Amino acid sequence: MGGTVLLVPVPSARRAVRARGHDPVRRIALAAAGELRRSGTPARMLAVLRQRRVVADQSALNSRQRMDNLAGALQVAAGGAGLLLSGPVVLVDDLMTTGASLTEAARAVKAAVYAVRTREGMRERKSGAGQEATRKEGNSMYGALENGGAYGAGGVICAAVVAVSPGSFEINRN
Repeated sequence: MGGTVLLVPVPSARRAVRARGHDPVRRIALAAAGELRRSGTPARMLAVLRQRRVVADQSALNSRQRMDNLAGALQVAAGGAGLLLSGPVVLVDDLMTTGASLTEAARAVKAAVYAVRTREGMRERKSGAGQEATRKEGNSMYGALENGGAYGAGGVICAAVVAVSPGSFEINRN
């Protein structure tokens, strides 16, 4: 696995950021990127995920309701998808209860990366580059679909960095 590790924070609701006066997930991602760089691993924080629409407060929702609430709620900002091609992606969130936020973030990132790779593949085919050359390069829709992409399924590695107190791992009653 090569390239710079890309730490992508799951965005907090705007009202939550205003109420807190900061975005804790973004701060966690920045701190983690700094720690990785200090240990010799190239890393950077990319805040490319955006909320497409307002979502309900998740605290009173069960797991099915959380998944439904967040379905299609996130997107990668314009120009952000191309940046996601430069290395493995690690999704960062401050808490994982049901996994709904990370699932939606992974969906949005994979969709954006796939769209960029598909466009690249179409450009290569239109410019006269052979499919065999395209497959060898591994940076088009052919490489992403046939070989699992440069960094795994859909061209990204999706993992959660969870930074919470041990008490947060008590039995989930949702």
